[in-house]
Amino acid sequence: MPAEKQTRAAQVTTEDILEDLRAVVRDADALLRATEGQAGDKIADLRARAEESLGSARQRLSDAGARLEERARSAARSTDTYVHENPWTAVAIAAGIGYVLGNIGRRR
Repeated sequence: MPAEKQTRAAQVTTEDILEDLRAVVRDADALLRATEGQAGDKIADLRARAEESLGSARQRLSDAGARLEERARSAARSTDTYVHENPWTAVAIAAGIGYVLGNIGRRR
């Protein structure tokens, strides 16, 4: 795999995946509304399966969002605890990051 594709693949985040799933759910919901008036056993069967899958996808999306939110809160709590327990280390890390970013910005 070329380096560019590997870099792009590494940049895909959980939020990107959740947004894609949200788009699929919206599209499936629109498709179900569009075929509402269609008759026939095959259509009815397909609609029933699609509605079941859509409900399942909505539930997974909700669960994933809740897990993502909890992980973000946990990370924030851990960071807050670390900074309170090690204030000078946190200041040194922030200064180091600022120095590196300043050098990068100055070179461009």
